[in-house]
Amino acid sequence: MCRRCDRRPDSKTTDTLEIGRQVRGVGRTGAVPFDPTSTFFTNNWELLGMASADKERSFDDPVLRETTLARMFDRSASRHADMAAQQYKGGVYDRSLAGVAYPVAPDGAFETLTYEELSAVVRHLAAGFRDLGIERGDRVGLFADTRMEWAQCDFAILSAGGVVTTVYKSSSESQAAYLLDDPNASGVVVENEQCLKRVYENDADLDLEFHVVMDDPGRFAGADDVYTLAGVYERGVEAFEESVFESWLRQGQVDDLASLVYTSGTTGKPKGVRLTHRNFRSNVNQVYRRYGPRPDKPAEQCIDTDTTTVSFLPLAHVFERLAGHFLIFAAGGTVAYAESADTLKADFQAVEPTAAVAVPRVFEKMYAAIREEAQGSAVAERVFAWATDVSRDYHRAEDPGSLLGAKHAVADRLVFSDVREALGGNLDFMVSGGGTLSAELATLYHGMGLPVYEGYGLTEAAPVVTTNPPTAPQTGTIGPTVQGVDVRVDTDIDAEFDAEGEVGELLVSGANVTDGYWERPEATADVFTDDGYLRTGDIVEQRPDGYFRFLERAKQLIVLSTGKNIPPGPIEECFGDISLIEQVMVLGSDRKFVSALVVPDSEGIRWFAESEGVSVPEDRAAICESDTARELVAQEIERVNRDFEDHERIKKFRLVSEEFTQDNGLLTPTLKKKRRDIRDRYADEIDDMYATKEFERATATDD
Repeated sequence: MCRRCDRRPDSKTTDTLEIGRQVRGVGRTGAVPFDPTSTFFTNNWELLGMASADKERSFDDPVLRETTLARMFDRSASRHADMAAQQYKGGVYDRSLAGVAYPVAPDGAFETLTYEELSAVVRHLAAGFRDLGIERGDRVGLFADTRMEWAQCDFAILSAGGVVTTVYKSSSESQAAYLLDDPNASGVVVENEQCLKRVYENDADLDLEFHVVMDDPGRFAGADDVYTLAGVYERGVEAFEESVFESWLRQGQVDDLASLVYTSGTTGKPKGVRLTHRNFRSNVNQVYRRYGPRPDKPAEQCIDTDTTTVSFLPLAHVFERLAGHFLIFAAGGTVAYAESADTLKADFQAVEPTAAVAVPRVFEKMYAAIREEAQGSAVAERVFAWATDVSRDYHRAEDPGSLLGAKHAVADRLVFSDVREALGGNLDFMVSGGGTLSAELATLYHGMGLPVYEGYGLTEAAPVVTTNPPTAPQTGTIGPTVQGVDVRVDTDIDAEFDAEGEVGELLVSGANVTDGYWERPEATADVFTDDGYLRTGDIVEQRPDGYFRFLERAKQLIVLSTGKNIPPGPIEECFGDISLIEQVMVLGSDRKFVSALVVPDSEGIRWFAESEGVSVPEDRAAICESDTARELVAQEIERVNRDFEDHERIKKFRLVSEEFTQDNGLLTPTLKKKRRDIRDRYADEIDDMYATKEFERATATDD
């Protein structure tokens, strides 16, 4: 496994520093005039004249081609035949392919497949799926957790000319049935017996010709239409012909449908987003231009053949599929598959990744774990608090100076080096998407030597629209647009935001943008403007320096009964690094004031209370009834309130004992809050907060 530390240059190259100075200078000095009537930066900072944008445009590499995804993988496998492609952990699954197509990994340890070996698996699976009856354009469901077989089946089905429709592992029987019935899937690949049972419950209503199981099919073994993945592979070994396989790749066109990725369905029935090979392939090129191994960038800012990443987000979601799957395999990197979200620390230490992709909730959880380990004593807690303050100051300073530099060196030796080692000791950077990361938390990670590059995208754009350039990241922003994406900001919105730039709904156009929803012409017409721009439904600020700042989902704006519009996201983000609070959901639509449901951090509250000589109950439910806990949380809420206008401040709150999770149906598979479901779950608590016209504030009187 490659470690970059022996070839890593100084943390800031001259070119990087110069570009950073250019970015920081623009906006502060007003060097680039801001015209609110223009559609500037629709072509990637062209009005800034930045060297980095020119280098992205002129960058060339074998990865940057216009091909189908199947051809992209096949060529990458040929270029990188002897290099590591996948790493898989033993003892996690009862893999039917293990011992048949590749070795069984030792329990708890990672085994490696080279690109040549992975390509053989993909080719034989493709032939096996063809032998089962898949024809060009047939839809095939993938109903499994993120694992190596998901990736293998994805490329195999695409190589066979099929269309992959994704089903989350957490989908219920009715949800799985809908996600297979709506696209009229001809077959499905499931993870195990439990997933197969969920499909079989509705099988009479589905038109499925085959069911393939990655693991042991259990009681379904022997059924006429049930096959193990190993069985499909063995059929493919017998049927495979090189010339026939090559003809499948040759017949594929970039405008062929590649996948149907369904929306969350929080506001109605999920819609299948039509994503072609061109949509995905364009986005691979766009992101690779920014993150690829350009000559102007140091190695630790690149995604290339030396990149190793740990995949744990749902591959059924477009973010992980593009950033942790298509992009990495196109670049010739290595993807290791985590056992679960609960084993990330052990898996990171075993794999020693150089890059990682995550969503804001994961970064919040990582920070909570880091903070918890530092709470072994009052002294350790004070050292940790001091170190985190230093890290933020160091990252924000244009010129840290010798004193701050010395403090940061001490903080690094006492705290941050241990944090990096806990994540494998080889992590160059992380990418955050799928939601907004707290600027404070992002700054802290940067200061710890773990840069987090935040971006923005949506399923309909395959998905990346903007992302921070590693050469000049700006925390608190989602970066500038990637090459080839054209954007406009529709300022016709009924809301006010504290912003210097142009504020409105983001409209997007480009080769990566879908042409619409599967068999939903009315929904398609509603989401596009007359001149073909996709309405994202997201409110952003287009800053004078060319970077964007995400403000809020338009549908999530809280409209008070007083007529005030309030975005809940910026308020909730302020609680991301507060040790006493696990989660917050801000409320207030059609009410007179803003309130919140707060999930307390039991460990944080207990530790803080004990350090002050006060006892609190052990379990979270009892903590929620504790006056001490309420007072501690109220103090944190008041501290956050000071940064907001009076009508935006949280006036009342209720502590709730149940964490919002995917298991209890309160988070989506990508860990976003299901706001409607949370409101329904806590309807009584919410009504209680608004029970009287004359209310006392739960927090201290505003200044």
